[in-house]
This record gives sequence, C-alpha cells and structure tokens, in this order.
Amino acid sequence: MQGNTIVTGGDFIIRESHFSSTFIPEDFTGEQTMVAETCREFLEKEIFPRLNEIDSHENPGLMPELMNKAGELGLLGTSVPAAYGGFGMDFNTSMLVAEEIGAGHSFAVALSAHTGIGTLPIVYYGNEEQKARYLPKLASGEWKAAYCLTEPDSGSDANSGKTKAVMSPDGKIWLISGQKMWITNGGFADIFIVFARIENDRNLTAFIVEKSFGGITMNEEEEKMGIRGSSTRQIFFNECPVPAENMLSSRENGFKIAVNILNIGRIKLAAAAIGAGKRVAKLSRSYASERKQFGKSIGEFGAIKFKLAEQYCRLYAAESATYRAGQDIENREKALLSSGMGPEEAKLKAVEGYAIECAILKVYASEVLDYVVDEGVQIYGGMGYSAEAPMDRAYRDSRINRIFEGTNEINRLLTISTLLKKAMKGEVDLISPAKKVQQELMAIPDFSAGVPSGFPDEESEKLGRLKKAFLLVAGAAVQKLMMQLEEEQEIVMCLADMLMEIYACESALLRCMKLRERSGSSSTRKEEIACRLLLHLGCEKIGFSGRQALQSFASGDELKMMLMGLKRFTKQEPLNTTALRRELVILIAAG
Repeated sequence: MQGNTIVTGGDFIIRESHFSSTFIPEDFTGEQTMVAETCREFLEKEIFPRLNEIDSHENPGLMPELMNKAGELGLLGTSVPAAYGGFGMDFNTSMLVAEEIGAGHSFAVALSAHTGIGTLPIVYYGNEEQKARYLPKLASGEWKAAYCLTEPDSGSDANSGKTKAVMSPDGKIWLISGQKMWITNGGFADIFIVFARIENDRNLTAFIVEKSFGGITMNEEEEKMGIRGSSTRQIFFNECPVPAENMLSSRENGFKIAVNILNIGRIKLAAAAIGAGKRVAKLSRSYASERKQFGKSIGEFGAIKFKLAEQYCRLYAAESATYRAGQDIENREKALLSSGMGPEEAKLKAVEGYAIECAILKVYASEVLDYVVDEGVQIYGGMGYSAEAPMDRAYRDSRINRIFEGTNEINRLLTISTLLKKAMKGEVDLISPAKKVQQELMAIPDFSAGVPSGFPDEESEKLGRLKKAFLLVAGAAVQKLMMQLEEEQEIVMCLADMLMEIYACESALLRCMKLRERSGSSSTRKEEIACRLLLHLGCEKIGFSGRQALQSFASGDELKMMLMGLKRFTKQEPLNTTALRRELVILIAAG
C-alpha cells in the first residue's frame, strides 16, 4: 500500500514500488515471533524425534494423535474466526505458521491439508449453521478434514470430474457416487469437502460430507516416493447419503470454491517450502563446518561455499516475495472491509486479486526448495544418500511441491493468462508501457521508470531494464500471436519465468533497502550481497528466457531488432560473483 492506494495484483511489472510500504519478515511483532517459536518447539518436541515412526505407518493412530496435540496449541485454528473457536489470525501470521510447520515433513502436509483445503471452504463459503456445526470441531482437532477434488481422469482439469450427486425422490438427501484419488488425510478424516456434478451442470458443486454418513469405502494407503507418513487414499462414494443442507454455497459454485481455495493454498505452500528450505540450509551449513576432508572442513572449499551461498540467496528472495505478497493481500482485505464488504467475501476477493503472485510464489518457492535440498544432498556427499541422514527424507519430500496445488507448468501458464486477462479488462495497463518500450528501441535508452524508489542507481537501473525486457517480449508476443498466444505454451512459460524472476529480485531489493534505512548499510552487507547476486543471475535467466520466446515467434529483421533490444535491457557489468559468494558465506556463519 502506498499512501491510500492499494497495489493491484500483477501491476508490479509496470508500477513503482517503495520499500517503506513493503512488508518484510523483520516487521513481524513480538507476538507473531512467539507464535513462530511455539511452532518450532512443537516440531522439536513432537515431530522430529518421531519422523521414522510417522513415515512407517506402523501406528495408524499416530498422525491423528499429533494433530490433536497441534489442536491443543491452537495450530489448527489459525484461520478460523474466534467466534467459532479459532484464533482468526491475520493473513501473514497464518503464513508464518505455515512456514514454521513447513519443516515438519509429512506432518506439515497433514496439518496444511486440514487447516487449508479441508477447513477454509467452510470458513469462506459455509452458511451460519454449517460454520457453527463444523468449525469449532475442526479448529480444536476433534474432527479432521480432507478435500476430495482429484479423480483418475480429472487432475489439472479439475472441473471435468465425473463424481455425481443425485437428489433423492423426497428432496431431502443427495446421493453421491464416484471415485476420488490422492486424498490427503483420507485415512483418518471425519469431514470431506467433496466436489460432484449434478445432472449435466457445466460446473461442479461442493458438499460437506461426514464419514459417519456411510456409503464410503477406501483403498489401502498409497505407497509414495516422499511424504510417506501422510495419509493418502483413494476414496469411493457409493450412493453416500448427504443431507440437502450440506451443499456448500450454491449449486455449480464448486469450481469457483476450488479455484479460490487453491490460490490460498499456493501462497501458503510457498511459505511451507521456505520453512523446509531453511531447515535444510541450516543442516547443510552445520554439516559443511563439521565434515573434515583433506585436513579441513569441507565448508572451506570454494565448491561448497558456492552451494551454501546460493541456498541462502534463493531462500532470501523467496521469503521476501512471499511475505510481501501476503501483506498486500492483507492490505487489500482491510480496504475491502472498510468499503462495507463482508469479512469472508473480502478475504476471498483479496486473495483472488493476487492470483498472479500466488501462482508465481508457488512455482518459485517450490523450485527453490528443490534446489536447496538437491545441493543439501550433494554437500552431505555419501551420507546425503543414506536413509540415516536427514537429506534422504528432505529430498524425497520436497518433490511433491512442484505438483501440489496445481503443477508448476499449470501455474506458469496461469500466471500469464491471468495477467493478460487483467490487461484486457483494464485492471493492469500493459499496452502503454509495452508500446513505449518498443519505441525506445529506436531512441536513447531511459531506464528510470517503474523501478523501486531508493535503490542505488546501478541496481535501480538494472531492475528497470529487466522489467522492460519482459514488456518487450510479452508485448511482441501478444502483438504477433494475439489470441493464439495461450496455445503456445512454451512461449508463455518463458514469459512466466521472466515475470517470476523480476518479482523475486524486486522483493529482495525492497527488503534490503528497508533494512538499510532502518539499521544502516554497515548492518546489511549480507543482504546487499544476496541482492547483487540475485540480480546478476536474474539478468542471465531473463535474457535466456527472452531469447527462447522471441526465437519461437519472430524471424528476420524483426527478430534481430528485438534480440538487440533484449540484449540492451539485460546487459550488465562484469561482477566477481566468486568473491561475493565467499564473503557471503563468512557473513552467514557469523550470523
């Protein structure tokens, strides 16, 4: 928020941002920090000592027992309004809980499914009777929740589900029949949010189904590559009788419910991935300092310093971007509330307004986590491949995050399609800046517009050029391909990668500048190095993605001119990244 202006989702690519109005993790209050500490203590006491037991499934009652303990601490009611037994935490505080619990492997998945996709549909779409009946028990952990959307032939195309809901002759009961798969918490859930089709409706309808209703059977637990301790079942509904009053929201509103809840799930998955990544990075640093080879710690070797520095930089960017977006959502919600909108609708509209950022963050953070754990395995060497060391589980458990909440491919496509739709509606003016960038190719360069205020000239100019690189390529693609662009998925994914890198780099820089204003440049050397490294790598990535996109639809002199423009916008002075990474590792070790 700048002054009284609410930042619009996606317009970071064309607007000026200022660090003073950007939320950073260092802004969390003492109370919020205590919430985070409660989560860490819970993991240390209840989860980490029992990871092998959790993964083995030898004790089927263990996960529900751990969920009950989390409920006693209030960790299951973070987003449930206080009126229904929850804490009604603001958005970024609930994100902080997601981050801290994210280090908890299979338990993190179970808790996230319960508090997110299992509970939030009722929070946001339930009527008063439904909220009063279900939310207090879900907040306490007395009842556990699961979300039944995916089917054998319905994955990314979620609205194509074949599960049917048929009204009984007396009009009192819906009979639900169909098969759902990959249902997290399926083995012990008491409540299922089930999506089914009524007659030949175009869109799905959602229902709240209690396990006690009957007509529900399930397969044995799935054997999975990772998150082995989470309960994952195929569930069969065989004319399951559901009271008519248990329809959630209105008929055919199920697909909208699924989409909106997925937006929340995406940004919270980003937070969880950051929590998991931070733990792996910490373990990597510890092992690198303790493991001796050739007479010294392996952390003293340049090859290992490179990995440790990159882990830090990428997590720094992911964390900065995630909480920046989280607070933007919170600010928009407050503005909508002050305009007279109801609390549930305000929350949904706020998150929906930042669907682009939610998709970006889901992709970026999950891929950062995969990088961090992969290098963690490498730092551990042979022990990284041993089931006795922590990297084995971390490596396997991280991989699902690029599939959860919509695959990263789907989210990349969604990022650009949503941005283009906003542009067509006039919500984000992409056309005017894109035209200016094309005109600039024939004029003297001007790199001052649309960049964060207060950055050093060199960094400010570089970020401004990266934004223009995106506008150049995206504008040319839209102009050339028009409505066909969405069908050219390779081009769209290149554009998404460019946009994602810009958002991550800008968020890191905004955070760094805010910290520097607060404590002085002598205290922010670590953050400044991270930002310089991120921007340097960002220029290379954006240049690569831009070239791939341009070469896919342009040719001849037109292609040559645009490639020259792209080169102008992504050029940078030589930088001794080796020296910077080595200095950064020293600063990280010093705290």
